[in-house]
Amino acid sequence: MKMTLVMLLLAGVAGSVAGSAAAADKALTPQQQRMTTCNQQATAKTLKGDERKTYMSNCLKNSESAPGDKRLTPQQQKMKACNAQAGRQTLSGDARKTFISNCLKKQAG
Repeated sequence: MKMTLVMLLLAGVAGSVAGSAAAADKALTPQQQRMTTCNQQATAKTLKGDERKTYMSNCLKNSESAPGDKRLTPQQQKMKACNAQAGRQTLSGDARKTFISNCLKKQAG
């Protein structure tokens, strides 16, 4: 009986450790990666207080990165392209909304 209880406890601890390891292995989102990178950079520069806050804010907004680092999501790329097309056609109001909606639907398919 005691042996069974000990085995169950050990199995529970092993499962808990394995679950923690699996959680640590989950891929970070791009925002989490950016936050980690910016935090490491701010620490490396030994920034403190308001200077650190300003740096972190700019870093997270991507304003401190090289221009090539600013990447648009596929949806943002579609929206940018459709918006540019609507601008070239000088569409406005409901006509612009309809055009962009149809444009996004076409690109999704």
